[in-house]
Amino acid sequence: MKDFIAGLPKCELHLHIEGTLEPELKFELARRNGLELPYATVEEMRAAYTFDSLSSFLTIYYEGMKVLRTEPDFYDLAMAYLGKAAEQNVRYAEIFFDPQAHTSRGVPFDVVIRGLRRALMDAQARLGVRAQLIMCFLRDFQAEYAMATLMESLPYKEWIAGVGLDSDERGNPPSKFATVYERARQEGYLLTMHCDVDQDDAAEHIRQAIEDIGVDRIDHGVNILEDQRLVEVVLARGMGLTCCPISNGYVTDSMQAEGIRKLMDLGVRVTVNSDDPAYFAAYVTENLIALQDTLQLNEHELVQLERNAFEIAWLPRQLKDAYLAEIDAYAS
Repeated sequence: MKDFIAGLPKCELHLHIEGTLEPELKFELARRNGLELPYATVEEMRAAYTFDSLSSFLTIYYEGMKVLRTEPDFYDLAMAYLGKAAEQNVRYAEIFFDPQAHTSRGVPFDVVIRGLRRALMDAQARLGVRAQLIMCFLRDFQAEYAMATLMESLPYKEWIAGVGLDSDERGNPPSKFATVYERARQEGYLLTMHCDVDQDDAAEHIRQAIEDIGVDRIDHGVNILEDQRLVEVVLARGMGLTCCPISNGYVTDSMQAEGIRKLMDLGVRVTVNSDDPAYFAAYVTENLIALQDTLQLNEHELVQLERNAFEIAWLPRQLKDAYLAEIDAYAS
């Protein structure tokens, strides 16, 4: 079964590029930029990756990305992930990036996106991995800052597939960003939004995202099972959820595997992704293996998870069909 999962053509839709910053690269970038890290070794740094909540994770997450300063830094970050993705037979990825986490500390938006964009182009040419960028707003900053970031992105609009919303959900409901999302829609961006697992008012936040904001899909979102009506809305619209089992196990009390199983049984287009793999020591293949082992998924169910991902990906129909044909050929 592990061999089957390893060879399965994959689509990853929930991946924070800053969350792929492995300790080895972090040390290299720190040396490059003349920075000192609070850890002496890679092993010491990895040992500090202990989280029991979203907030405890975010503290280390934002500290880690301070080594990212220049366009080559962002290029190297993205190429490292895309190389790993190619090894795991990821054929297509939609990659979150957090410009405010960089502009708020003086790194220009242009530096961030040019480094990432160049890596995406090189990875497609050299590695055969296609990828697109999703620009996330940090929900614990003001909505006005998100709007300013949206406006700053417009000269690069053809490089950005859509917008998302991440970071600390406590006290930062989707409604806070309704005006920003409406403007993003007007600019032609596709829309997604984190509705993290087991947060306060989780089901209400999912309702706001779907009904008030009108997102195209939900990131995480397992708590939709608390409201059968919302499940029916998602089914009717053919929306998908981008779930991250191993990440769930770090920031909540479980992988939420049973919730994912129920969503699969209901016919919801649930998908499996890695979220922040450098911090959770698991890329997409490891997430699929962990979920398969917990739920005893069969090959047909694993194939369906990847079909779900390509179906809800922000790709033209012709490309979706080509990737789906790859999966079917592999499965047969």
